[in-house]
Amino acid sequence: MFQLFANIFGYLLQLMYTLVNNYGLAIIIFTVVIKILLLPLSIKQQRTMKKSAELQEKMKVIQFKYKNDPEKMNQEIMELYKTEKMNPFSGCLTAIVQMLLLISIFYLVRCPLTYMEKIPQDNINTYIQQLKEAEKPVSEVYPEIDLIREYEYLKEKNPEDSNVEKMNIQMNLFGLDLSKIPQQNMSDYTVYIIPVLYILSSFISIRLTTSMQAKQQNKDKKQEEPIIDGETGKALVEKPEENELDAVMQTNKMMSWMMPILSISIAFVAPLGLALYWLMNNILMIIERLVLDKVVKS
Repeated sequence: MFQLFANIFGYLLQLMYTLVNNYGLAIIIFTVVIKILLLPLSIKQQRTMKKSAELQEKMKVIQFKYKNDPEKMNQEIMELYKTEKMNPFSGCLTAIVQMLLLISIFYLVRCPLTYMEKIPQDNINTYIQQLKEAEKPVSEVYPEIDLIREYEYLKEKNPEDSNVEKMNIQMNLFGLDLSKIPQQNMSDYTVYIIPVLYILSSFISIRLTTSMQAKQQNKDKKQEEPIIDGETGKALVEKPEENELDAVMQTNKMMSWMMPILSISIAFVAPLGLALYWLMNNILMIIERLVLDKVVKS
């Protein structure tokens, strides 16, 4: 399935490359186009998040009122979702789409000759064997990136092969070689620029998300009024314990630090072209969240 979508995305990336004749610029434009195509889904997700926040108090009432009757509680919660015309599983679709997109584009950027240039796998295997016979380094994980780097050698080796000409991909962007892998070029300081920016953008994105969530929680807390049971006169919503609030804050704080750390291990072992896509995706995601938070209503 991922290969299928990578192949489809490859046509779009190839179109971008044809327009600008630069792999890095093509990735940037490609990322913008994908974001625009997924904008309706992002708007729906934002509305769902805001709607979910508004329903929290009503759900607390149901959970407290039927805490000794789980079956009745689940029925009331489902009825609440039905009344509010909200699908409790809508978030799953967004997660699935994001995961599908993430892995498919990883395939695409990892194997641009297969999915972007549409070079047959048999030809690619032949070129890889030629590099190995010439004792040139070939990565087991990113062999097609090495083929692009050794374009001149392969062209000389296969002068009449039209597929080799497709390997002449312009990988330089503002002086950065997007075919390089930081882990394999530790002495070249330029390989750290995009991964570091990607890590910073990941940190900012997560901090922004947790900040917006905290803002919404504070807003709900200020607007919260006691909800009284008409029969008993007792409050139906208990005040959260302080340790529960502390646990939430600690979890958010931990996520703010762990995700950028995880990003380091990914960005430094992948070609810079992949890190560039992730960087652009993060930047656009930050802009998107800021804008949608202001204009999208539940």
